[in-house]
Amino acid sequence: MTHVPIEATIERCWREVATIEEAFEAGEIDREGWHRRIASLVVPAYLAGEDPRAQSGFEGTGADWEHARGLVAEAISRPGTFLDVGCANGLLMESVRAWCGQRGLSIEPFGVEISPQLAALARQRLPQWADRMFEGNAAGWSAPLRFDFVRTGLEYVPRSLAPALLEHLLSTAVHPRGRLLIGPYTEERDQTRSALSVQDTLRAWGFEPAGTLSRTHERDDRVVRRLTWIGGRARIPDLA
Repeated sequence: MTHVPIEATIERCWREVATIEEAFEAGEIDREGWHRRIASLVVPAYLAGEDPRAQSGFEGTGADWEHARGLVAEAISRPGTFLDVGCANGLLMESVRAWCGQRGLSIEPFGVEISPQLAALARQRLPQWADRMFEGNAAGWSAPLRFDFVRTGLEYVPRSLAPALLEHLLSTAVHPRGRLLIGPYTEERDQTRSALSVQDTLRAWGFEPAGTLSRTHERDDRVVRRLTWIGGRARIPDLA
């Protein structure tokens, strides 16, 4: 197993991301500036990828991809529609449909992507779904329908705005009987982690997790791959 800094396994470009986050919290940049700086890290790296996995921000083999991202398909419990927030080149949409199909579940995939370049790449790769690749910032995007399953990451907005992102998706994109899937994310093992888990963080924000799936990490035994979901009726309580 590798022994690079554990932060590097949990998040790519973690030092740069931390600097951007600090600038936002200090008021040195606004939300648009945060997104521009994150895009300057992510988009060129994705576009330079030599295979669809790299163009979706993943380093590893096809088997590694299924091991790490297959949690999404496992969290899908019935046929329906699936929205991938931050869909990049559309590979996860494509994969989830195939993985669920192996379980006899018919899934109709959709995606929303903030980067015009990556959205264009997704449409080029998957022309049959070109009209399902929406372009926009999910934090304020108006979904054209309610989806049975919506997958997002907490890292798509500044950390302090993540609760508002979840609330927005639950209010506008997730069907009342659907699931909001968070992850997959990489987290230090429970036995050694001193910070709050993602599940406990969600509870602190006012959301009650309905379930979590875990897998070993394919390269680093200090961390695990996880995905957590909350039900479509979950809301942040009114604390006023």
